[in-house]
Amino acid sequence: MGFLDALLGRSKPVKPDLDQLFGLPSAAITLEAATGFRPTGVGSVCFAPVEGAAFAEVQQDIRALLDADTATGDAPVEITPRDSYGYSWITARQSPDDFVSLVNDLHAVNSGLESQGWGPQLLCSLANFTDERGRRLALVYLYKRGSFYPFAPLPGEKRDNPLEIQTKAMLANDLRIEQDLTRWFPVWGAPGL
Repeated sequence: MGFLDALLGRSKPVKPDLDQLFGLPSAAITLEAATGFRPTGVGSVCFAPVEGAAFAEVQQDIRALLDADTATGDAPVEITPRDSYGYSWITARQSPDDFVSLVNDLHAVNSGLESQGWGPQLLCSLANFTDERGRRLALVYLYKRGSFYPFAPLPGEKRDNPLEIQTKAMLANDLRIEQDLTRWFPVWGAPGL
């Protein structure tokens, strides 16, 4: 960052730190103890798709890596070509009781895309939770910000803002929480939510 950037109030972008994802298991324990939200076993990575053989090959490599990692017989990974907003999703599935494996899968997907030069295409990653009342919650990792925020969808494309703010306060010691609430964009239609 140069002198002119500092003078004009510009800041250097936060470098993505995928190891922040490994804070999710302790956050899940805090979340369950305080609110009863438990992992659903579904997580996903959202990215801007790129046309071409090289990008398709990276996606297939990720699918092969995650498919080889399961003994359940179910397809643990699904690739959604484009959603209604033009983004693609790679969805990983594990047993709800094996949240650590799901986090490892999300890290592997992000790392795989990043190591092949597709890091700028990454938007966010989600780990999904639910409680006994059927409420849904996702912890969203913003790749370009290196931070998390909670997203609690309600029917009719509404949000449970009190739950999101409560979750923010609750997880402040477990995760790097995004402080700029304008960056807490809704991820309507995210897989598993």
